[in-house]
Amino acid sequence: MMNLPEQAFKQLFPEKEPEHEFSISYTNRFKPYNANVKYTRTRINFNLSKKWRKVSKEIQIGLIQSLLLKIFKQKAHTPNIGLYNSFMRNIHIAIPKTSEDITLTNSFNRINNNYFYGLIEQPNLKWGTHSTSKLGSYEYGSDTISISKIFQDNNPMLLDYIMYHEALHKKHKFYSKNGRSHHHTSAFKKDEKAFPNSQILEKEISQLTRKKRMINTIKGQTRKRRFFNWF
Repeated sequence: MMNLPEQAFKQLFPEKEPEHEFSISYTNRFKPYNANVKYTRTRINFNLSKKWRKVSKEIQIGLIQSLLLKIFKQKAHTPNIGLYNSFMRNIHIAIPKTSEDITLTNSFNRINNNYFYGLIEQPNLKWGTHSTSKLGSYEYGSDTISISKIFQDNNPMLLDYIMYHEALHKKHKFYSKNGRSHHHTSAFKKDEKAFPNSQILEKEISQLTRKKRMINTIKGQTRKRRFFNWF
């Protein structure tokens, strides 16, 4: 009996004989509904979040097929991939909302009321790290917006702008074509530019991230000097 990856491969490439051994494992190491694939010349292993165990086999096959297309650098669409994409676009409805922060909640409420007519359901909200590269993110599988901590004690408008960008991901989701997902669509970019003074805010964010990186560099150099002087 074929396992799920073998079924996914056979349905995706019916004219081909597989040249790899396939395996699948479920792990707690991933965020909800995340997955990855590792492969060598002879073996392909799919690692899925344990949340996938309770999802229908047809949807799991769609996930695996989307990963196979990336491995083999192919473009295609199957009914299973369509089911998988639909599942990921709508999973937020069933996700418990258990994480929030008063500052982030106030920011979300401001942008939701001002730009979305209050129609965006509040996702989970949390602070990320003090990253100057990953300023914000939206996780479909956990319905979570994360914002870099560098915005904790700065101009609230900068926080709102980042929050607005991530809320647009929740609004527009993504669309898929030939096995590839597109997140920054033309509609997304049009909405993004609608935020007041977006160009000015982009410059302020660039200045803030440069400043934070410089501070981190100085702190790192200071720690190195102290470590050297200790001896």
